[in-house]
Amino acid sequence: MRQTIISLTSLILSIILLIAGNAFLMTLLGLRLSIEDFSASVIGWILAFYSIGFVAGTLYAGRIIEKVGHIRAFAVFAAVLSASILIYPMAVQAGLWGGLRAVGGFVMAGLMIVMESWFSSKADNRNRASLFAIYQVIFFLSTAGGQVLIRVADPAGFIPFSLATILVVLALTPLTMTRRESPSVSQGERLSLRKLYNKSPTGTLGALIAGLLISAFYAMGPVYANQIGLNLGQLSNFMASAIVAAMLMAWPIGQLCDRFDRYRVMLVAAIVAAVCSLAAAIIGNISMVALVLFVGLYMGISAAIYPIAVAITNDLMETHQITAASTALLLSYGIGSIIGPLVSSLFMDLLGPRGLFVSNALMLGGLILFMVAGPQRQHPTVEQQEQYYTVTPEAGLGVEELDPRNTEFESRDI
Repeated sequence: MRQTIISLTSLILSIILLIAGNAFLMTLLGLRLSIEDFSASVIGWILAFYSIGFVAGTLYAGRIIEKVGHIRAFAVFAAVLSASILIYPMAVQAGLWGGLRAVGGFVMAGLMIVMESWFSSKADNRNRASLFAIYQVIFFLSTAGGQVLIRVADPAGFIPFSLATILVVLALTPLTMTRRESPSVSQGERLSLRKLYNKSPTGTLGALIAGLLISAFYAMGPVYANQIGLNLGQLSNFMASAIVAAMLMAWPIGQLCDRFDRYRVMLVAAIVAAVCSLAAAIIGNISMVALVLFVGLYMGISAAIYPIAVAITNDLMETHQITAASTALLLSYGIGSIIGPLVSSLFMDLLGPRGLFVSNALMLGGLILFMVAGPQRQHPTVEQQEQYYTVTPEAGLGVEELDPRNTEFESRDI
């Protein structure tokens, strides 16, 4: 295991730099648009284009990689992303930035497919559970680290955009210098959302709502923080603490999912997250401590809804359907991530900053109502449930075979 980690050092460094740079850029763009006095609804539309591009990238970027290879594809994707970042400060225009966001989402999906498939190619049946956990921790910490960078320079200037570009370009260096043979990329079996919903309505809707919640916070959280008067240091702490909370709460929630009925765990999680979201809306602008506490709890629990949805769905699937189901769940999450910033920004225009958390509480309320009164399906007993693993959807494009639940992996020769 130790030798495996050492051999992955260059890849891990690339992942850290790329994820940190992208997370930093996402926060920077929301903050910069807020400083430029764009309305919340316009900001929501602009930032939603990232998710549109990302969803398109999950569907089509793999074809580019198949045609030109991992190294060339990674170089092209990184070059396009770097160029797009440098264009932002040249002209702060809604249409231009929306287009750049769509391009950024597409190439970011391609970059992650390359890195994650390379990462998963190092796994075998003895170490893949450990590698899977390490990858998730790296992703969480890199995302949190990107939030801290927002305090480095004035977001109204060009320096932060240059810093984001530097991180992306540096991420190119370790991976392109590796001497390991490129892994293969296959499109694999597909499962439609309709078939997935018929098999697992709760899992499908859970993934959709998770996309709504997470994308709304990433996109509009910096806008919320700016509108309630947080300075740059407070804003970066606000965003980073929510992401760290998601990482810290993943383990205890996972333990609950292995010991109790996952359907009930998701229901309770949705109720608690809704209460925390309402609390943040009501008293969040009164006390910074209360804001960090309730938003941390809200994000920590909301981030767990997607992996619980994946676990619920996988419990109902045949072994050969797990990868296809994961891809369909990612699509459901992606659709939600497009809608999330649009809905939350509309509520922020109507209710002010607190509209972000009011809208999220309503979305969670819809999930709760569906789980209580919607179509029911027979679920496995606790003893029949598969082992639970924390999954972050943004880090799920190229690691389906690394997921320890994918038993098809056992027959592969690594």
